[in-house]
Amino acid sequence: MIEVNGRAYAKPKRPTVVVCLDGCDPRYLNFGNAAEVFTNISRMMRDGFSALADAAMPTFTNPNNVSIVTGAPPVVHGISGNYYLDRATGEEIMIVDASPMRATTILAEMSRVGVRVAAVTAKDKLRKMLGHRMAGGICFSSEKAGSATLAENGIENVEALVGRPAPDMYSPDLSLFVLDAGIKLLEQGRADLLYLSLSDLVQHAHGPGEREADAFHGAVDAKVGRLAELGAIVGLIADHGMNDKINPDGTPRVVFLEEELNRHFGTNAVRVICPITDPFVKHHGALGSFVRVYLRARLQLADAMEVAAAIPGIALVLDGKSAAGRYEMPLDREGDFVAIGDTHSVIGSSRAEHDLAGLNGHRLRSHGGLSEQIVPFILSHPINQTYRTLAEARRLRNFDIFDFALNGVQ
Repeated sequence: MIEVNGRAYAKPKRPTVVVCLDGCDPRYLNFGNAAEVFTNISRMMRDGFSALADAAMPTFTNPNNVSIVTGAPPVVHGISGNYYLDRATGEEIMIVDASPMRATTILAEMSRVGVRVAAVTAKDKLRKMLGHRMAGGICFSSEKAGSATLAENGIENVEALVGRPAPDMYSPDLSLFVLDAGIKLLEQGRADLLYLSLSDLVQHAHGPGEREADAFHGAVDAKVGRLAELGAIVGLIADHGMNDKINPDGTPRVVFLEEELNRHFGTNAVRVICPITDPFVKHHGALGSFVRVYLRARLQLADAMEVAAAIPGIALVLDGKSAAGRYEMPLDREGDFVAIGDTHSVIGSSRAEHDLAGLNGHRLRSHGGLSEQIVPFILSHPINQTYRTLAEARRLRNFDIFDFALNGVQ
C-alpha cells in the first residue's frame, strides 16, 4: 500500500483509469434519453457501482481536480480557486502551475514506486498541478499536445499518437482528444494508472437533453466504453455540476457585488475576487457562484456582510474563518468573507471586469456554489463489501474516487 496524504492506496492490479467529466451535472445522466446517450456509462451504473458524491468547495476546476488527484480537500493541498489574492503582496494571481500546491498526489507517489502513470488534461493550466512531483510518467494537455516533449511531458509526437492535430481551445474535441489519447496509451500498454480530465465547454453552453449536449456526451460515452473494453477499471467523477444562471427572460442573473458594496460604503471600500477566473473565460465571462471579498476601507466586517447578505441572488455569506472551517479550505488564502450565490445567480466584481460577449447567444450556465456540489460517482466494476458499507455509512466525496477504484473494486 502507498501512503498519500493520510490515505493508503493499493498499486493497480490491472489498468485503472479515472476520468473527470468536467461539469457533468448528474442531471445529464438522469435525463429522459440518458440511457440512449450514455449506453456504456448506463451499463456501468447498473452493473458496476453508482452513487452521488459531494465536490469540494468552491465548486471550480482547480480545487476539485487537485482534490481528486490528492485524495484530499483544499485545506490539505492549498488550492481553493483558479485565481486568488496574495494577502502578503496584494497581488492577484491566476494559478497556472503547481507552485501554490502544498501536498503530493496519488499519481506522483505511484510513479515513485514504479507504477507507470499518465495524466492527460484538456486545459494546460491544470497540467503542472496534475504532474506535481511525478517521477517520470506522462503528463500533457490537449491544448498543447502539438508541443509536447519527452523532457517536459514524458511523451512526444502526441498528435501522431492520437491521429489528429491538437484541437482549438474552445472546441468540444479538446475533451475527446483527451479520451482518445488515454485509449491509445492503454492500447499500447504505456500506462497502468491514468487520470483523464476533460473540459466543461459544452456543459456551460448546453443543458441536459439538448442536441449539442447529447452529441458530445454520446461521443464521450463511446470512448469511455472503449477504455472498459480494453480491460481497464474505469472510475468516472466530476469536478462540479452546472446550472442555468439566468433571469426568467433568459438574461444573465448577475450580482456585481464589488459595485454594490462600493456604492454603499464608498469607492474602493472592498475588492471582490472571482476564483472562477482562468484562461478559459469566454464561455462564462469569469462569473461563478462563489466569490471572496476583501475589505480595503475601515469598515466593520459585520456591516459589509449584512449589506451583502441582503442583496437578491446572494444565498449565503460567511466570514473567512467560518468558510474555511465549514468547507475545508486553507484559511490563509481566504477572504475577509465569502459570498455564495443562489442556484440561479452568479456573482461578479464590476461590470467592467466581465465580458459576456463570448456567450454568443447562449444562456449563461455556470458553477461554483453549493448548488453545483453534487456530482456523479461511477465505477465500471462492482465494489467489495467493505466499500459498500463505507458508501452506505457516509456521504461520498469526489476525491474518494481513486480510493474506491484502487482499493474497493472486487
